[in-house]
Amino acid sequence: MIDRSKKLPAFFYESALGNRPVREWVLGLTVEDRKVVGRDIQKVEFGWPLSMPYCRSLGNGLWEVRSGLTDGRIGRVTFCVARERMLLHGFVKKSRRRRPRT
Repeated sequence: MIDRSKKLPAFFYESALGNRPVREWVLGLTVEDRKVVGRDIQKVEFGWPLSMPYCRSLGNGLWEVRSGLTDGRIGRVTFCVARERMLLHGFVKKSRRRRPRT
């Protein structure tokens, strides 16, 4: 039998004023890109812990999910694990430049 329960449910960060900027970012993507990002987050929710190519540690408890979007763009959803939840932040990578590791 396959376990279909979420191992690490995703939650959008919510400010004290009730704003959820990550949710707003996702809703601002095209329908196709929203599906890709949602599918990739879902892979982490149901398959945690995961490693490359789906999920990568950025160090200090921060993780990244990379999603291939339309026009060759890359969507990045970063998250940390707190109280057995993944707390999300997302953005679209704008350049190919890599940040040097420290």
